Amino acid sequence: MTGSAEQSSGPAALPATSQETSPDTPWPLSHFSGKLKAHIEKVSPTWVEGQLVEFTLRNGNAWMTLRDLEQEISFNAVAWRNVASGLDGVVQPGARVVAQVKPNLYAKTGRLSLVTHQMRPVGLGDLLARVEQLKRQLGAEGLFDPARKKPLPVLPRRIGLITGRDSDAKKDILRNTHARWAAAAFEIREVTTQGAAAPVDVSVALAELDARADVDVIVIARGGGALEEVVLPFSDERLIRAVSEASTPVVSAIGHEADRPLLDEVADVRASTPTGSARLLVVDEAAERVQITQSRSRMSSGVERMIGREVEWLAALRSRPVLAAPETMVAGRAEEIAGLRRRALVSMEAAAARAEDWIAQARARVTALSPQSTLDRGYAVVQDGEGIVRDAATLSPGDDVRVMVAAGEFDADVREVRERRGGAEGRDHGQDQGQDQGQTDEAARDTRTTRDTQDTDITQEEPR
Repeated sequence: MTGSAEQSSGPAALPATSQETSPDTPWPLSHFSGKLKAHIEKVSPTWVEGQLVEFTLRNGNAWMTLRDLEQEISFNAVAWRNVASGLDGVVQPGARVVAQVKPNLYAKTGRLSLVTHQMRPVGLGDLLARVEQLKRQLGAEGLFDPARKKPLPVLPRRIGLITGRDSDAKKDILRNTHARWAAAAFEIREVTTQGAAAPVDVSVALAELDARADVDVIVIARGGGALEEVVLPFSDERLIRAVSEASTPVVSAIGHEADRPLLDEVADVRASTPTGSARLLVVDEAAERVQITQSRSRMSSGVERMIGREVEWLAALRSRPVLAAPETMVAGRAEEIAGLRRRALVSMEAAAARAEDWIAQARARVTALSPQSTLDRGYAVVQDGEGIVRDAATLSPGDDVRVMVAAGEFDADVREVRERRGGAEGRDHGQDQGQDQGQTDEAARDTRTTRDTQDTDITQEEPR
């Protein structure tokens, strides 16, 4: 009874959970294996995707190895007879498959395997459908928006090239680029360009080149191949997002014209082929030299034409009379001035002549009307002590008078005073005497002045 009590108390003494185990109270390995098996069997059946590396039928069961598409992770898988019979001829080693598996632990050896309930190969149509769905998703996020695309540099300092190891695409790009521009410099990263590892390797190389300040453009290139080798690796979501976040312009040169991975949509520029990318990266040196030569020739011709026009303009300007014979203008102006002077002189002479005639006429009129003219006709002016004698009755015999005649004057004594004669003759004579006497009276006051100025020239400006 003691022995049986010890046996029954042994398992009861084991810790209930793994956290309660210790060096003093460990679990037996079989107990741990049973616990682990029970825990693993709680996992629900799960759909996984991978590459079928190995497929062997033995005793009706299928023994397989599934490997991750991107990382070095593998699991052993088994399909029992009822499932394996439907897989023979459907899946092949190397195929990409999806399988519904449930983990299983073989307790005796501690070997973990995946019990396969269903398995089918992933067809190209399924993969392309996934790519199309991803394209719509990323397009909705704006990763393919043309406004995001960056222009390529005209002449990059250094070209980053991501391509396969010693690939024909690399050789074509280097050869054609150097043929167009001999000084082109490259920074090359050789990576895996097919298979599940390609997106990760290309993304890492892209990050390295994008971080370099001397790299002005990055080319991702791969030659042609099967559709799943060209389209699928370069439609990976991680690679597409890495390209969209790059600050350096990216050129996609994948496969042929018909191949359109999502990399073509997100890249800043798409080249139809790796060879054709050279035309996008650099200019044609020979063509540029020809254009420079033509431009220099056009510029030279333009300058020569301009100089020729200016020379002709100067020659025409110098041939004008004003410059060819400037003295002609001076002579013409001199003749014009001489003519004006002559006309002015003639005008002045004519004006002076007219003024002289006017003065002569005025002198004649003034002379004709002067008291001296009256005296010259034989009249005389008699003055007594009180002034001019106008009436003889005012005088008495014996009075002293002064008599002014045409030439001089003299003193006289009155001997007799006679009365005026009557009748018509007397009236006529009296009228004549009255007129003459009026003229004489009018000029008597200035008789001496008139005599002094008789021979003086009278000048007066002709009224205009």
